[in-house]
Amino acid sequence: MLERHTQPETPPAVPLQSLWQVALRPLQDAVDYAWDGAQRTVLFWDVMRRRGNQYRDHTSQDAPHVLHFAGEVLIDGRTLTRPVNYGLVRIDPPADAPPTDRRARPVVVVDPRAGHGPGIAGFKADSEIGMALKAGHPCYFIGFLPNPVPGQTIEDVTAAEAVFLEAVIARHPEAEGKPFVIGNCQAGWAVLMLAALRPELFGPILVAGSPLSYWAGVHGRNPMRCSGGLLGGSALTALTGDLGGGVFDGAWLVQNFENMNPANTLWSKPYGLYARVDSEEARYLEFERWWGGHVLLNAEEMQWIVDNLFVGNRLSTARIVAGSGEVVDLRSIRSPIVCFCSDGDNITPPQQALGWILDLYADVRDIRAHGQTIVYSVHANAGHLGIFVSAAVARKEYAEFVQNIDFIDCLPPGLYEAVIRPRPDGAGPEVGDHLVSFEERTLDDIRALGCNSPEDDRAFAAAARLSEINLGLYRTVLQPWVRLMTLEPLAAATRALHPSRLPYEMLSDRTPGAAMLASIAGTVRERRRPCASDNPFLVAQERLSDLMETLLNTWRDRRDRTVEEMFFAIYGSHLTQTVLGLRGAAESATRRPCIDPTHERYVRDRIDDLRRRIADGGLREAVTRAVLYALGATASADERTFAMIQRLRAQDREKQTLDIFKEMLREQFFQLLIDEERAVDAIGAMLPSDPATRNAAFGTVRQVVDADECDSPERRQRLARLEVLFRSHRNGPAKAA
Repeated sequence: MLERHTQPETPPAVPLQSLWQVALRPLQDAVDYAWDGAQRTVLFWDVMRRRGNQYRDHTSQDAPHVLHFAGEVLIDGRTLTRPVNYGLVRIDPPADAPPTDRRARPVVVVDPRAGHGPGIAGFKADSEIGMALKAGHPCYFIGFLPNPVPGQTIEDVTAAEAVFLEAVIARHPEAEGKPFVIGNCQAGWAVLMLAALRPELFGPILVAGSPLSYWAGVHGRNPMRCSGGLLGGSALTALTGDLGGGVFDGAWLVQNFENMNPANTLWSKPYGLYARVDSEEARYLEFERWWGGHVLLNAEEMQWIVDNLFVGNRLSTARIVAGSGEVVDLRSIRSPIVCFCSDGDNITPPQQALGWILDLYADVRDIRAHGQTIVYSVHANAGHLGIFVSAAVARKEYAEFVQNIDFIDCLPPGLYEAVIRPRPDGAGPEVGDHLVSFEERTLDDIRALGCNSPEDDRAFAAAARLSEINLGLYRTVLQPWVRLMTLEPLAAATRALHPSRLPYEMLSDRTPGAAMLASIAGTVRERRRPCASDNPFLVAQERLSDLMETLLNTWRDRRDRTVEEMFFAIYGSHLTQTVLGLRGAAESATRRPCIDPTHERYVRDRIDDLRRRIADGGLREAVTRAVLYALGATASADERTFAMIQRLRAQDREKQTLDIFKEMLREQFFQLLIDEERAVDAIGAMLPSDPATRNAAFGTVRQVVDADECDSPERRQRLARLEVLFRSHRNGPAKAA
């Protein structure tokens, strides 16, 4: 039998054209990449040209700002008895905003004057101002002009802000509560200083990204606190102000900020525009309008800030004395203080935002003894600018703070953390996209975020002492000569040539050849041909960019580590501290402010008075005390609890204002704190004898307590005890202590 032989199949012939395309593919990719790169380069420099035009237009305005909202200037600070370059602006609600509630407390936003111009708090629709308007609050803005009034001081600015708040209060006589004041970054400590001197002007205060304890921090992270010591203290600030003709250029502050993140400044920011120039232009220019809008400060203002805050750390230890002779003591603030910070903030890390609590108070009882309510919230990763600019932060954190500001105002004295969670399933209409709860904390929770050791504080105290010596030497030996040689034209030229300002000046329509660049860029936009996203040369470019960023970050980390090690090697040395006169002192370098005997007597008298009146009160007081007692089982309450209280309060609003309700709630809280057993036993005697009224009152207690849907054995036990008191109709008066 003959075997049949099968021939192997012949593969299909590859067209010569396809082989040619494969062979030339790398060349085609290179041509596409080169064409794309050339176009991107032209567009990049055209954006720089537009940035220069925008900068010139922005700085030529009388009152440049970046507010997204329209407004009306109500008070020009230059017309005040102590003139300043600040002003009060009423924000006009946009057309899509809900009607303003005449009973809602006004919101006043104070922008930071830290090198940039005003408006960052209302930079977008989703911002601090935007969230206030969406909640129906009347909104005001305190901004400033780019040039200070000659001779104005920090105290002058504080006095002007007091005038502004008085005007806001006068415009809203029907509002339930004093203004909710938001201070961002530098404005935060300024607002708290005013609140310590004029507490009657304030409702709740929110300070966002605001440094208050300037020596605080942890080793290995955010060494900016050490930089002043290595520069010899504030003598350099005085020299800079003198070379500026009595004016401190805010561009220096911007440069310090940029130096903190060289990878972003030198590479990521410009490369991000180059790589996404087709879609990034509008966003980039919008941000640069604010970033390049540098402002000036009087040299005296900046010197005060550096001496008293950055180097001296005198605010959190009550060592600042106003011109009137009053001590600026943050324990004098009567309004709730909300501190919002972020673990991703390398300018104001949580330790500097919250360390003042450890500086001022021995424990939570100390906070309560001063009648203060402190709330803090730590974002996981937002950067310093993200705290003010991020729309996501505005829609979550600021929306919750604004919507729950009356709740915060009514929180009993103590220390709380604001915990914001996603909206739970089945939540009612009173809950938005998120649910905030306020959970009791202790000072150990603040310490867990990181704090200084006594040795750290002594090192910073040594740096502050050396700063005083160097400043004294400079003022005695060099300052007269520097001022004599500094002429205004030279100072102006120095500002114009500042490294942070010069790039904006160098390229604009005034630059020779700019018209040609604009024409070429227009043609490029018409004939734009980006290369494919999988182009191997583009992929290599992205990898090179990642490598550059990694290298710059590595250099930054090594620089920061060196700065910190040098600082503590110099100022942590026993010899250095001995020479500066610190080793002989037995007390801590940042000892807590002295106890005020007058305040101590007031607290004792107040406790005696509350104990005597522990059985006083009627139905309202009994229900309030019962609710506080039941909620005390979990040491937290969320916004649903207060929403229920507000619904019940609305039925009796004309008889009990928010201020009266707040005062009653605080009194009941303190009576429970002083003698819980006796205070709870007294509830029965405070209730009316009518069984139906008592049963209805307990129903109200259950409604409020169950609103947060939190169940625990201790809470059930407390409710059972209260039910016996409310259902029993034979309660006698509470026994005397």
